[in-house]
Amino acid sequence: MTNLGVPDAVHACLFDLDGVLTKTAVVHAAAWQETFDDFLRRREGPGFRPFDPVADYDEYVDGRPRADGVRSFLASRGIELPEGAEDDPPERDTVHGLGARKNGLLLEKIHTQGVEAYPGSVRYVEAVRAAGLATAVVSSSANCRDILVSVGIEDRFDVRIDGVVAAERSLPGKPHPDTFLAAATDLGVEPAAAAVFEDALAGMDAGRAGHFAYVVGVDRVGQADALRRHGADTVVDDLAELLEERP
Repeated sequence: MTNLGVPDAVHACLFDLDGVLTKTAVVHAAAWQETFDDFLRRREGPGFRPFDPVADYDEYVDGRPRADGVRSFLASRGIELPEGAEDDPPERDTVHGLGARKNGLLLEKIHTQGVEAYPGSVRYVEAVRAAGLATAVVSSSANCRDILVSVGIEDRFDVRIDGVVAAERSLPGKPHPDTFLAAATDLGVEPAAAAVFEDALAGMDAGRAGHFAYVVGVDRVGQADALRRHGADTVVDDLAELLEERP
């Protein structure tokens, strides 16, 4: 293992955004909760079962493209909605309408609450670059670039594969490995020479399905065992732990 906490064969590091680099996962969860609870309350009445911002978020929406998250969670409740169109307004009860509602709430929360990067993650990315390894950010978020710019770390990444790029290239989102594989290809490395850094269970699945050299699970919400079950080679609470001295 190198002093970066990854195998010597690793020449590129592929980082998820929300929950790994930036403190936005909790904001996403809150936006999803508000969106789904409003929909369920109108559909099922005051006795509806609320969206769980930890268990439901981790299992059904975290790391997935927005529309996939809508479909996945609603399927868990036995609900199927019309797909609608990508430009559906947020008040329309379709897959894309709920997705638009969630994105509007997310942007509002980011604007009012602000965004921060995890200091340990920034330190780790800088150490990775100082060691000569290539870097990429891989996110399902269509707001990825704006968030990177807002926290001042856009220039730390050689490649960005986000929701916008994935749509342009017709790449399926996590848990499929395609976005991570695209990042590796753009960096000019094989999966066997790249490490994946993720906090989402779907991201663990994607890292393992892509046969990457190493998959690091970042546990921000107390789900270390689940991250390991989904394929993490190691689990840390913060990426700075990987910089600690190793024998």
